[in-house]
Order: sequence, then structure tokens, then C-alpha cells
Amino acid sequence: MAKAWHRADVSAQGTYKPLDWRKRMSDHIAYALLAYTGLQIFVTMGALNAKSGSMLPYFALIVLVAAIIPACRRFERRWNRLSDAQAVDPALAPYYRRDRNWVWVLALGLPFVVTGVFKLLAIAFS
Repeated sequence: MAKAWHRADVSAQGTYKPLDWRKRMSDHIAYALLAYTGLQIFVTMGALNAKSGSMLPYFALIVLVAAIIPACRRFERRWNRLSDAQAVDPALAPYYRRDRNWVWVLALGLPFVVTGVFKLLAIAFS
């Protein structure tokens, strides 16, 4: 089976290492969780600092934590089930890109969407 190579996968000796979809997805999930956590703190703390006195921002924080963990586990499980041969199969590139994009859309969008929904609910019910 042909191995996929990528410029980012260069060893210390300057030779190319085979591409491993499992490792790449795991790395993206880890970085996306870091970005998600930073955004979650920034966006939710902005909502908490509002003088509304509502419990909704705290509930939004709980929902955000509860939403991202199962989603990330799902993506991680899907890619970790690959065999060694499948992990370097270039035919999986479109599926990898699709899942990688979804991970980042969720990580970067979910804090804003959920906090926005809870802010709207707070305005509607105040």
C-alpha cells in the first residue's frame, strides 16, 4: 500500500515520516480543546461579568463542558479504530479534512453560539 507523506512530518534527520491520520486527528483535537477552553473562559466570563444576576451564564458553562467532551470523544474514537495500514491510507484524506473541520467549527463556534442563546434567553425572560 502506498504511504502518504506530508511536509509537516519531517524527522530530526530531515527525512519524511509516513502520515498517520490517528495522530494528526488527536493533535487537532488537543489544540481545538485548548482553543475551546480559552474561548469558553473569555466568552462565558464576559457573560458572567454582566450585572444581570442570572444563573443562565453558569448553566451555559455547564452545557458547554457537557457538549464538547462527547463530541471530541466521538471524533477521537473514530480515528483511533483505524488499523496501521488504514492510518496511512491517502484515500482517507477527505474524511480526515471533514472531521478536522468539524472539530474546529465546534471548538471555535460553540462557545459563542451557546452563550448567545443563553444571553437571548436571559433577555427574553427578564
